[in-house]
Amino acid sequence: MRVLIIGAGGREHALAWKIAQSPKVEKIYAAPGNDGMAALAEPVMVDCNSMEALADWAEAHRIDLTVVGSEVYLALGITDHFARRGLKVFGPSQQAAQLESSKVFAKRLMTKYGVPTAAFRVFTDPAAALAYIEATPGPLVVKADGLAAGKGVVVAATQDEAKAAVRQLMEERVYGDAGKEIVIEERLEGEEVTLLALADGKEIKPLIPAQDHKRLLDGDHGPNTGGMGAYAPASVLTPELLSQVEERILRPVIQGMAKEGHPYVGLLYAGLMITASGPQVIEFNVRFGDPEAQVVLPLLRNDLVELMLATLQGELHRQPLEWEQKAAACVVLASQGYPAAYEVGKEITGLAAAENLSDLLVFHAGTKFKDGKWQTAGGRVLNLVGLGDDIEAALRVAYHGAALVKFEGVHFRSDIGWRELARKR
Repeated sequence: MRVLIIGAGGREHALAWKIAQSPKVEKIYAAPGNDGMAALAEPVMVDCNSMEALADWAEAHRIDLTVVGSEVYLALGITDHFARRGLKVFGPSQQAAQLESSKVFAKRLMTKYGVPTAAFRVFTDPAAALAYIEATPGPLVVKADGLAAGKGVVVAATQDEAKAAVRQLMEERVYGDAGKEIVIEERLEGEEVTLLALADGKEIKPLIPAQDHKRLLDGDHGPNTGGMGAYAPASVLTPELLSQVEERILRPVIQGMAKEGHPYVGLLYAGLMITASGPQVIEFNVRFGDPEAQVVLPLLRNDLVELMLATLQGELHRQPLEWEQKAAACVVLASQGYPAAYEVGKEITGLAAAENLSDLLVFHAGTKFKDGKWQTAGGRVLNLVGLGDDIEAALRVAYHGAALVKFEGVHFRSDIGWRELARKR
């Protein structure tokens, strides 16, 4: 098979690494890819903003399966464009992708099908949103309706913070049209966990739970980012709670989407809060999480390509999942200033030493190989994934790698997995 991966970050590097293990696969391409994954996937120079250009390229190069990393392409309808050409894409249709591309769509679908989620209101007028905040004493979460690279959510500690978020999203339009409409919801209390699940329109297969660390700084302080690290499995989602999530959240959503005429086929990401009253949905995403994919995929024993094909063929029920009895932990090395403005072009040293560590995987997220040297080329630069018999062992490996890799202004959290470690004490 010839496989095309769409995207350029650490998640896509992890996907390429896992897909390359499949005996079904002869050749992997990546559009646009990054220099760090070039040994696994040949970079493709094509206009990734044009779905027709991507489809033309895939058709011309006889691509058997396209795997979409980023939600942006799914929201633009890449699956629909490719399907019209008879090309297979692992990822939901544009209509089904609204579960991520529109917070309003997702919240209304959950309400209609009884899926537990925070109480919410939708606003198109900033004055009405500000008046609502003024009249609501409890802590609130303000969300842009559209896509904002994982940064369009403000968990407000005060009314003033909530009001500032409304002004940024709706008046200043810091994320463009994503802020034309917003959702304001109650703030759920509890512990967050991510559950990825394969869905073939009828059947679902949950993967192992993971926990992301979205805040920039230790102790979950600072601004939201695209994710500063993750680990798996996350024991907060016990087998009993997992069963609840499957029956009360995943199945009703998949069945609801089918009833709405938008069968969901691909990978569904459920961002959950484990509250005193049980699991509730914070958000849905319509693709592999980043950096959750980096810790879930290395623990998966199955051939990922076989699973993807079974998903597309509606035959998930024939695919029992098998897992390594290990743990994985990812530490993200970020540029100084991220998630706001940051500089690029900083030389990276120590990569070879890190790559030689036993049980360490290095996934490139924002790097460039220039003049014989590795340089930074993004906000999140590298993902160092440690593997071990338990979370403590996995973290030791990941942080050993982080101590070896250097670049000017490098920033990473020193407390990845802190909740899991606290549970084990």
